[in-house]
Amino acid sequence: MVKIGFIGLGIMGRPIVRNLMKSGYDTVVFDINTEAVNQLADEGAVAAEGPKQVAAACDILFTMLPNSEHVEEVVAAMLTEIRDGSTVVDLSSISPVMSRKLAMDLAAKSGEFIDAPVSGGEPKAIDGTLSIMAGGSESAFARVKPVIDCFASSLVLVGPSGAGTTTKLANQIIVNANIAALSEAVNLSQQAGLDIANVFEAIRGGLAGSAVMEAKVPLLIEQNLKAGGRIDINAKDLTNVVEAGESFGVPLPLTNQVLDMFTELIEDGHAQLDHAGLIKYYEKHTPGKEETS
Repeated sequence: MVKIGFIGLGIMGRPIVRNLMKSGYDTVVFDINTEAVNQLADEGAVAAEGPKQVAAACDILFTMLPNSEHVEEVVAAMLTEIRDGSTVVDLSSISPVMSRKLAMDLAAKSGEFIDAPVSGGEPKAIDGTLSIMAGGSESAFARVKPVIDCFASSLVLVGPSGAGTTTKLANQIIVNANIAALSEAVNLSQQAGLDIANVFEAIRGGLAGSAVMEAKVPLLIEQNLKAGGRIDINAKDLTNVVEAGESFGVPLPLTNQVLDMFTELIEDGHAQLDHAGLIKYYEKHTPGKEETS
């Protein structure tokens, strides 16, 4: 069995590594958060001192990092020690331009690159049912698919390098605009004096029903905004959407409006809340209504 490297042990990375180990893969891990590294080492992973050590020891290398710059920096470090024929799979949500650049960098070192951003948040990372949209060659995809199947229930090769990250941008438009619409509907219903649980039960089986509704309405009812997908991370994703839209010359009015809402929430100190925290934008701008705690 191939040895797996994993760099980036945040909200999503740690449960993914646990699913890899549960499936029997020897996994070498690194993160600047030593507590996260030590925690997984106690559970059976091998702790590495940095990206170079991970690259030297492993055949398939996963990265799951906050933004394009972090991924570029880590891949550059790995390139100095990477084995011929190794495959880097980036699970981060970064720009398609960066994904294509990294694919060329890997090709120059006889390696391959798959951009494979994920959707589903922490709960699906924990239970191994993430949805993943991949970009890269068919041969590299076939090599990494059995490994990714350990933590994903949906895995689709959508095209060449950059196609996965572009598809994730489309995904983020739909998810975040949907959450904004949901928050707007919840705020309206609450202002009308309705019980949100009853409203949810009445409409969930119709056309308005969605995975977003099923995942986020319970959080809004419980006023539990602990992050599964953070506001600042989703704002970063929508910034990438806007930049891609500008490069393709396409209008993105909904994306721009939701991004403005996220920006205001970040300025108000809500960066680390779940993106269902969009409800706070509506609470702030509803006369006579106080924000939830």
